[in-house]
This record gives sequence, structure tokens and C-alpha cells, in this order.
Amino acid sequence: MLVHPAVLEDFTAYNDFLGLAEHLLRERGCEGVIQLASFHPDYRFADAPPDDPANWTNRSPYPMLHLLREQSVADALSAYPGDPASIPAANVARMRREGAEVAASAVQRCREV
Repeated sequence: MLVHPAVLEDFTAYNDFLGLAEHLLRERGCEGVIQLASFHPDYRFADAPPDDPANWTNRSPYPMLHLLREQSVADALSAYPGDPASIPAANVARMRREGAEVAASAVQRCREV
């Protein structure tokens, strides 16, 4: 996991960096081996308004990239007792139920440590 507490604070710049990182993975032959999970304090899904609680599913105290071995992800998903495809929708539904304030408070507590 790469955490960037003092850089990439602008979400647009972060997205540009993410595109470059994904390009480099492909260029180095890591596509299908490593995948990136991205998180940012201002994360926003392209089709969501900025205040949609769903955005909090990918928000974090600091900009970060989580490098995942695709085989590890596949193994975890195959062991998941339910339908793995339902996970993102369940996370969005939970955030919309709980509200952005709950998530924002949790992130703020993390930043204070």
C-alpha cells in the first residue's frame, strides 16, 4: 500500500497519476498480475455528485494506492460466501444508509492520530 500524505492532494492530479500508474503496470507486463485499488480524501465516482455518500466507499484520510496481486483477489473472491459482484452495491447502500457524516467523522479521527 502506498500512502501519499503530502502529495496528490488534488483529486484531478491524483486521477492523472493513477492513469500513469496503470499505464506503467501494462508497460511492465504486470497487467493481469497486479491491480490498483485507489482511494483519495476527495474521491468521486464519475456519475455521482460530490456530496453522494457512495463516494465514501473509496475515500481515505490520505491519497493512496493499494497494489493487489490479482491471484490473491481471485482466491479471496472464490472463498466469499455470497455473490462477490454484490459487494460494491452493498457498500454503496450502506454508505447511503449511514450517511457521509459518519464516514467523514471516522476519517477525521484517523487524521488526528
